[in-house]
Amino acid sequence: MRYTPAVVLILNLWALAGQASADAFDNYTNSVLAKVPEAKGVQNIPKLTTAMMVEHSRVLPGVPGTFLVVVTQEGRMSKLLVQPARQRVGADQSIPILLIERFATFREGEERSIHSEGKMIRVFPDFHFDLDMGQVVPAKLGGDLHFVDKGPGSYVEVLGKARMYLVTQHLVEAGPKKLTRPAVGTKFEPHFFDGEYKLYDDGRRSGRLEIHVAENLEVSGFYYSDKDGRKYAVSGKVGNPTHAIRFRITFPQTAQSFEGFMFTGDGRAIAGSSRLQERETGFYAVRLEK
Repeated sequence: MRYTPAVVLILNLWALAGQASADAFDNYTNSVLAKVPEAKGVQNIPKLTTAMMVEHSRVLPGVPGTFLVVVTQEGRMSKLLVQPARQRVGADQSIPILLIERFATFREGEERSIHSEGKMIRVFPDFHFDLDMGQVVPAKLGGDLHFVDKGPGSYVEVLGKARMYLVTQHLVEAGPKKLTRPAVGTKFEPHFFDGEYKLYDDGRRSGRLEIHVAENLEVSGFYYSDKDGRKYAVSGKVGNPTHAIRFRITFPQTAQSFEGFMFTGDGRAIAGSSRLQERETGFYAVRLEK
């Protein structure tokens, strides 16, 4: 462990300042989306009108926008926040558009791994949106959603084999998990490491770290990359001294090792160094609490 007390202090301040929690949209992982078609308060709809978007614009707690779940034509689960909008054309005219505030399409069989995602996408009338590609496409290329402006109002229709679900009631399964910080006393216990953390690695990588410590002090768990949501196995051991931890994240082509110490005053964070392909850097992990 080659870092000075000043570095530890800086890491501590960064950890406390950088702690962030996911919102209700983020909590809809692939496993939760799979339950949507049969869930209470969900409508399987062939098209979504402007009036429906306005009526159901605040279903997710603290998150504005109409929440849709789409099974794409290629069979992937996708989630979207949308709203009706208008695009100025010239000095005194405007046309209706569909604004996709954000969307994410998951990889098959993965809990958090993202196939495609995007934010603030404008879909103009008669264009399609392909959720697998994550792009607006012309009608001749197909897609999953089609924005239509006809007659008295505009609407979004689902295409081909795709299925669209309007969520009118927030799913209990998407609620935040209750995460608690252990009551750290005068004697440090190995189980204090149990929990979920936001891991920051060298200012280059970040993700969600889940740790469980067995009675034999062996560490197991998973790491979910913020880059694409991919899931990787975690293994290691705690002890010597009791507030020390050594663990590895195993990637497809390599593994990264971490050595750190938990803050014994409150158990809120772990700070230390990591090694990836002979390059040693610093990391810190902040406990997630809700």
